[in-house]
Amino acid sequence: MQENLVIVESPAKAKTIEKFLGKNYTVKSSFGHIRDLAKRGLGINLENEFEPIYEIPEDKRKVVDELSRLARAAKTVWLASDEDREGEAIAWHLAKVLNLPIDNTKRIVFHEITQRAILNAIENPRTIDMNLVNAQQARRVLDRLVGFQLSPVLWKKVRPALSAGRVQSVAVRLIVEREREIIGFKSVAQFRVVAQFYAAGDESRTLFKATLSQPFERKEEAERFLNDCIGAGYVVVKSEEKPVQRYPAAPFTTSTLQQEASRKLGMSVSQTMSVAQRLYEQGLITYMRTDSVNLSQMAITQCKNEVTRLFGAKYSYPHNFKTKSKGAQEAHEAIRPSYIERHEIEGTAAEKRLYELIWKRTVASQMVPAELDRKQIVINISSRAEQFLASGEVVKFDGFMRLYSESQDDDTTQEGEGGMLPKLNVGDQLEAVSISATERYTQAPPRYNEATLVKRLEELGIGRPSTYAPTITTIINRGYVVKQNRDAVKRQLQQVTLAGGKIAEKSVTESYGKEKNRLAPTDIGMVVNDYLETQFSTIMDYHFTANVEKEFDRVAEGDITWTSMIEDFYNHFHKLVDSAVGTQADKSQHAVRVLGVDPKTGHTVKARIGRYGPMVELEAEDGEKAHFASLKKGQLIESITLEEALELFALPRNLGDKDGEPLMVGVGKFGPYVRHGKTFASLGKGDDPYTLTRERAEELLEESAAKQRAASQPIKTFEEDADMVIKSGQYGPYIAYKGKNYRLPKEAKVPSLTYVDCQRIIAKYKK
Repeated sequence: MQENLVIVESPAKAKTIEKFLGKNYTVKSSFGHIRDLAKRGLGINLENEFEPIYEIPEDKRKVVDELSRLARAAKTVWLASDEDREGEAIAWHLAKVLNLPIDNTKRIVFHEITQRAILNAIENPRTIDMNLVNAQQARRVLDRLVGFQLSPVLWKKVRPALSAGRVQSVAVRLIVEREREIIGFKSVAQFRVVAQFYAAGDESRTLFKATLSQPFERKEEAERFLNDCIGAGYVVVKSEEKPVQRYPAAPFTTSTLQQEASRKLGMSVSQTMSVAQRLYEQGLITYMRTDSVNLSQMAITQCKNEVTRLFGAKYSYPHNFKTKSKGAQEAHEAIRPSYIERHEIEGTAAEKRLYELIWKRTVASQMVPAELDRKQIVINISSRAEQFLASGEVVKFDGFMRLYSESQDDDTTQEGEGGMLPKLNVGDQLEAVSISATERYTQAPPRYNEATLVKRLEELGIGRPSTYAPTITTIINRGYVVKQNRDAVKRQLQQVTLAGGKIAEKSVTESYGKEKNRLAPTDIGMVVNDYLETQFSTIMDYHFTANVEKEFDRVAEGDITWTSMIEDFYNHFHKLVDSAVGTQADKSQHAVRVLGVDPKTGHTVKARIGRYGPMVELEAEDGEKAHFASLKKGQLIESITLEEALELFALPRNLGDKDGEPLMVGVGKFGPYVRHGKTFASLGKGDDPYTLTRERAEELLEESAAKQRAASQPIKTFEEDADMVIKSGQYGPYIAYKGKNYRLPKEAKVPSLTYVDCQRIIAKYKK
């Protein structure tokens, strides 16, 4: 009989733990959850206090059979799933399915996969915490109720095949609201004035920049100001210098790791979690789902030793951070390296980079604050009431900044801020080398990227560490949100400069609007959001969603029962569903926007959701055919203009006749194409159907024809039978024999295929 069976969640984790336990322990993986709510029907018994109906998925039966056999043969079973609510639920499901007694089955948890932590867990087992299990059940049941009852309403009232979720819908709402802020934003031009000064009598002429206290709305005002500055005097009226301290950021939580990995490493939220999971399972970092910033006393001591060894004792500042999040879950420690003395690891490039980020953040959190001198200078102008302002910082002692500095989401530093400033005193006279008034446009708020969306959800108290990555993945997969890049657009700006007593004008170029991996709503995402806000305002309310999270926390703490929490929610929610089914207008009325009248035909132009997605429609009179065109990528029904819509009707375009037949460019179900007679060719990634030239169209047709000719040529023939040939097709090589085609098996290697092999493949297909 096997002495001990330890069941963990993942095979990678099992391998790591097995190294630390002796031969008396067998470590096996459950590969995550072994049970879930039944897929058929609601999966919840509404008549019996919302009792969940669980089933073992088909793909988990083998795993369950093996674990059952091993559990029966073992003297002791140790359930070692992760230490959060999800992990506790997995342990409970294992106990139920494997017929293990809940009250005395040994449940062990550890925050890191190290020998010390594993052996300590074995020495201090506990029982399954049913409060944590019930908190997970409450989340699962509530989300199933919302999804299963909201989705059919969307099918009837908006569009078939849509779905909705509690946290996902609120995340979409944030993105839609931001998009509408951008659509409604009116960019205003202003003239911002920046001067270059040096102190009178300074032989080295050390230059520094200062910005005028307020911009001018019109160019004429800026020119008047510059004229008044000719021959003016400039004097320092305020020169303040004060020491400040900059403190290191706390060690990583799940959300701060996701944000910083996005800013510094360009990783998506799901990629960050996937890489962190691998690091954890290899025993390299502590558990990666946590909203605690605490470090263990042992980790603090290790950091102290490492900082002292690397930089000296004056850089060490051992201390702990306080977790601010009221709803911080059961995890006890921040994300940190398991072994502080280990600076580098073996692994993939992504694993190495993320580990280095975690190591630096952890160690820097235990270093002394940086000491800076912050200086502010105010400059009077003899001929005007406005003042120039300059500010700067000088690092006196780098402290933690020697190792690590946190990145920011948006760089808002302006000219005249942040640079080094010379030593100046009140009353010092200054000389102006140049004063420039440059046209600048106010900017719309930026679209969220994954990291800033996580930050906003966390600020609102929506979701928990384990939910951020799947939430973002879900709303993208559902087609409600797209992750997009936008190229920068250039524009000309006016600049007026006073230098050497003369004023000169010139035009300068500015690039703006560049975006990388920003989240934008699709038209269907906006339609669904608007419908849910109208009919299910409670579910879409940020405070309500955050309060639900607090209720889950109360269940986890044992303050309330999960069934009473669900009952309170469901009674109200079910009434909303019934009301929505009976009151909402027909789905064809959604997202139809009249853009105006086509000046050529006098017919109305509309934008709306069509069978294949967002489109514009040019209405026609009785007996005539209406014209339709799909929206371009990045265009929205809500923001497209009449001019942009009319451009879309330019397709299909006739590029002229070729061999007596028109050469056409259009957009079809499968994307943009070129057509000549019955021959089609798809456009390349860089081709625009609206600007495609005839030469390029002919080139695409020739490339397509060349591919077809190549495909029709045999890549292998056989002496035994001239009719038996192997050709290269769109989906790989295939056998062509007597007018019929037969796909090759995946394992087949064309060079080694014999005539007999081909006969066997054909015979098998015929069977």
